[in-house]
Amino acid sequence: MNPHDVVLRVVARLLLGPSVVVAISLIVKGYTDVGDGFAAGVVVALAIAVVYVALGATAAERALPFLRYAPHLMVAGLLLDIGTGFFPLLTGEPVFSHRPGPGAHVHTFGALELFTPLLFDLGLFLLVVGVLTVLLHQFAGLRGLAGDPPAPPVDDEPTGRRQP
Repeated sequence: MNPHDVVLRVVARLLLGPSVVVAISLIVKGYTDVGDGFAAGVVVALAIAVVYVALGATAAERALPFLRYAPHLMVAGLLLDIGTGFFPLLTGEPVFSHRPGPGAHVHTFGALELFTPLLFDLGLFLLVVGVLTVLLHQFAGLRGLAGDPPAPPVDDEPTGRRQP
């Protein structure tokens, strides 16, 4: 085994934790500084991609068993974003109206402001992580995550027939 492979595998396994911390900070400070749910989702998806590249698809799925829930994350994120966007219609307000409204008191939990753009960012984070993880899985050609079997292998053997 190449020593560089060992370093890559160790770094790939250790990279996911700090990536999640960076993603959380992007979501928390997304509206007061640069960042948002999309950037947070890309950060986590890139860390998952590094694990796929370093360990291989099968070993990555064994090392990170939560990857099998990627389609569920994708759907949950999409539903959360749709719900956040269209919920104000039930109260007679325009689509994507913020709660609490402009000038109203926003509840906080430490540095985290609890209002509808946070829900939208969380949904976008789940959607991006889910979609990119499913794409990684499909590119790897594994079965079981999204329910589709892998494509059959291409037979490069000659068939014995003569070409005209």
